[in-house]
Amino acid sequence: MTIHDWLIILGLITIFALALYAVILWRRVWRNQQRLTRQQQERNARLEGDIQILAQSLLSGQLPLIEGAIRIKVLLDNYSGPRRADLDVQVFEAIYDATVHIPTHQGWTDLPKAQRRLHERQMETLETEHRSEVLQIARVLSSGVRPAAPGAADKNQTAE
Repeated sequence: MTIHDWLIILGLITIFALALYAVILWRRVWRNQQRLTRQQQERNARLEGDIQILAQSLLSGQLPLIEGAIRIKVLLDNYSGPRRADLDVQVFEAIYDATVHIPTHQGWTDLPKAQRRLHERQMETLETEHRSEVLQIARVLSSGVRPAAPGAADKNQTAE
């Protein structure tokens, strides 16, 4: 064998090694994408469950209206899965925007009473204005964020 033949063989081995390395890297990328997709789906499922619990708590009166609306808004902002077509959550955003300046936790405790009362009146006004709309959306959310599966409506109708 001549030097020319050895160089060709060495070139082919290099090409094969690089192709094998590329396949290994692509498999890693594919596995990472699968893992990230699975994690995103699990995260969305957890968020959907939390949203349902908050909506049910709102409906049963276990959660104050303003607090529930704010919490649901934040969870919906983090939810990236499919959403129901009849889901209009602008009221949650309006309540959030109207209350974002109000301090929480220790900040609330540190406020003078007069300022606390002013914020409480503002929250009562918001609650009065938006109660029916928030409760209506909470009813929708209490059955889930995702659209119903295509056969689910038929099953519910035959069960009734």
